[in-house]
Amino acid sequence: MSKVTQQEINQLAWNACDTFRGVVDPAEYKNYILVFLFLKYISDVWKDKKEQYAEKYDGDDQRVNRAMSRERFIIPDGCTYYDIYEQRGESNIGEIINKALDAIEEANKGKLDGVFRNIDFNSESNLGETKDRARRLKNLIEDFSNEKLDFRPSHVGNQDIIGNTYEYLISHFASDAGKRGGEFYTPAEVSELLARLLEPEEGMRIYDPACGSGSLLIKVAREIDSTNFSVYGQESNGSTWALCKMNMFLHELDNAQIEWGDTLNNPKLTEGDHLMKFDRVVANPPFSLDKWGAENAENDRYNRFWRGAPPKSKADYAFITHMIESSVEGTGKVGVIVPHGVLFRGSSEGRIRQKLIEENLLEAVIGLPAQLFFGTGIPAAILIFNRGKQTNDVLFIDASSEYAEGKKQNRLREEDLKKIVETYEGFKSIDKYSQVVSFDELKENEFNLNIPRYVDTFEEEEEIDVSALRGEIKELEDELSKVRKQMDMYLDELGF
Repeated sequence: MSKVTQQEINQLAWNACDTFRGVVDPAEYKNYILVFLFLKYISDVWKDKKEQYAEKYDGDDQRVNRAMSRERFIIPDGCTYYDIYEQRGESNIGEIINKALDAIEEANKGKLDGVFRNIDFNSESNLGETKDRARRLKNLIEDFSNEKLDFRPSHVGNQDIIGNTYEYLISHFASDAGKRGGEFYTPAEVSELLARLLEPEEGMRIYDPACGSGSLLIKVAREIDSTNFSVYGQESNGSTWALCKMNMFLHELDNAQIEWGDTLNNPKLTEGDHLMKFDRVVANPPFSLDKWGAENAENDRYNRFWRGAPPKSKADYAFITHMIESSVEGTGKVGVIVPHGVLFRGSSEGRIRQKLIEENLLEAVIGLPAQLFFGTGIPAAILIFNRGKQTNDVLFIDASSEYAEGKKQNRLREEDLKKIVETYEGFKSIDKYSQVVSFDELKENEFNLNIPRYVDTFEEEEEIDVSALRGEIKELEDELSKVRKQMDMYLDELGF
């Protein structure tokens, strides 16, 4: 059989969702599908390796088992997808799946800790009563038995097919979930843009304090043409954290340190009594998060909010200041996606913004098109902070009008990405697109970063030739007069 294509696998995996559509909320059923995709993948890789060793060692079980114990992961006996497939008709199939996942997690401590703790294949509230639950799970198991959903390396080759399929499904779940989709996925083109803007290098530590399912972290990591880097993240939602852990594993970022918890109130990535420092910090945090913990900001043990406490109803600057305080002094760079209100809102946010500019940390403000993100049509911006700036100027880019229009969402094209990155790297002013602005001008504008203040995109209307226009109107009136006379003649002939 010819090697399966990425498109075929994507479509078959998406079709498997039909088992739950209309029965389980999309925000919930994504977890079942993605966990099963993960189980199928590790089962196929395990099976492939076992067959290779069996051939190598002429079926010597002891030598095969010894070799398998040194593999990247371990699947205990009776816990593969194929073992579950053989039991797919059992009424307690949900319980059987749960036990297999627990055993896999236990056998892979340090790598897969907690990945399955937030998923219950025996849940009556999500999957229905025993009979309905058994039927749905049987359908799901059989959906993944399609011969084209074979993830053995000998079948799919060395392509990152499984990782791409995982990303494909997450993006579609985010689209279906509407506003909630933005909580766990950043559109691929926006992630790609941030990755290129931050220019990560070999040996760097990369961090996302609101990492969602990890797609943004992975894009930044993939910019490095080496395996010599380290990846870190924290996510507050337990189910999304588990998806991120699996996503890292599927992209062979086994050593990624992904923590579960509220970054603003309980940052987990620390060294002693200090925040861990990173070379590149990137995030698409929830826009204007309410009740984020402002009451604790003044007594923050890491003194992150020394510039002032952001308002309790908007956490945007809480994330920004955490990210800056987590970056390496002198060389670190931060890229964060924010709503436009961050650019101009006053009070405590205005004071924090002013201090960040006075410290010469802000390097660029990039306005993005509307409707790029799941669940919100509002335009967003990217702020780039550079702790090693060589100039006091700030670059403003208005990229809001250059994009491909879509039914649900707009998207950035390759030419749009390239133009933004080249403008940023060149740090140059382009008529009606970008402007390099001095500190003095920012100060004159009271540190308001609203992009139209600095980038004039107004297009003057063409001057109207009144004489020519009068001539055109006269011609149209003459033509209309002729038509009316002809109409009157026809009506007279018809006796009207």
